[in-house]
Amino acid sequence: MTTKLPLGALLALTTAAFVTVLTEALPAGVLPAMSAGLGVGEAATGQLVTVYAIGTALTAIPLSAATAGWRRKRLLLTGVAGFAVANTVTALSTNYPLTLGARFVAGIAAGVVWALLAGYARRLAPEPVRGKAIAVVMTGIPLALSLGIPAGTFLGGLFGWQVTFSLMSALALGLLGWIALAVPDFPGQDKGGRLPVRRTLAVPGVAAVLFVTLTFVLAHNILYTYIATFLEHVSMGGSVDRILLVFGLASMVSIWFVGLFIDRRLRPLTVGGTLLVALGATILALLGESPALVYLAVTLWGLGWGGIPTLLQTAAAQAGDKGGAADIAQAMLVTLWNAAMAGGGIAGGVLLDGFGAGSFPWSVLVLLVPTLAVVLVARRHGFTAAVPDDSGSPREPGRRRREARTRA
Repeated sequence: MTTKLPLGALLALTTAAFVTVLTEALPAGVLPAMSAGLGVGEAATGQLVTVYAIGTALTAIPLSAATAGWRRKRLLLTGVAGFAVANTVTALSTNYPLTLGARFVAGIAAGVVWALLAGYARRLAPEPVRGKAIAVVMTGIPLALSLGIPAGTFLGGLFGWQVTFSLMSALALGLLGWIALAVPDFPGQDKGGRLPVRRTLAVPGVAAVLFVTLTFVLAHNILYTYIATFLEHVSMGGSVDRILLVFGLASMVSIWFVGLFIDRRLRPLTVGGTLLVALGATILALLGESPALVYLAVTLWGLGWGGIPTLLQTAAAQAGDKGGAADIAQAMLVTLWNAAMAGGGIAGGVLLDGFGAGSFPWSVLVLLVPTLAVVLVARRHGFTAAVPDDSGSPREPGRRRREARTRA
């Protein structure tokens, strides 16, 4: 069986992930100039990120269910076209309500695209390297965070925020052509093969993956959202940019490593990622006064976290596939992911007011305890240690070795 990855098509999906994350976060990088251009305060401008997340969270599941029968390529092109339209309106608008509306549309487009990407990558790749295919696509996330947003912020400072969004529109238009030429099409689901949303949760493994998504992303975002505040707390307020760079580089290493082994070691990698983030949080909680140890903790955090989006997307796709509900499971994951991102900001604010910035790493540890427990328990469904055999059917490594000894 071939294990060659269709890189041309996968890199188009990687670019779609890049565009999605960059569109979401770019207003934060050009916030003051955008605020002045729209004639509103910076707090109001910050809601352009919030309304994007709301658009994704509210529409990902119902849109995924409503478009389950669409051809996959048509749906992907529709989602990317939504980014092109929304970013064009954002670039041209000086009206705050209109810009809010455009950002909501961009959030809807994100829900469509995110619900497609993992399943599309799996269908493009041969069975033995499907996890690796998802890892290739998910590199768009750290690339957008570590390179795209700093570049967009820099260009916005030089040429203005509207030029930056215009470039985003041009990138989306170019991506439409790339997808049309390089990405194969696949059919949607027949009506008889679709599961209702409520029954998707009953598919073995889906609920476990969704629970881990909610708790892990919430834990991460409490600390990540307030990292500058925490660094001020430990007298490292001037090191935010360097800390985030270290985190981004460690995340890139993590996703590369996960990509190498995910098709054979999904469960151990998820356990390892959880423990690395927990170790980093422990160092921050107990030894955060040492700058060298803070850098070590952030490195461990990045190494643990970077591959988690790929692992969760893969686990959700694998669990959903068993019940014919892969796309709905992905849409649920997207919805919970955005809810956890918003919840991280809210929970972090409550913790800051009630217990101070020193409570952030402790909250990570509290949330990772049930996270790790569910990953460990869900060994048969959700977070399996399965590897594909020569016929493409998954078997646990120990069982495969026992069968080999029996044949010998």
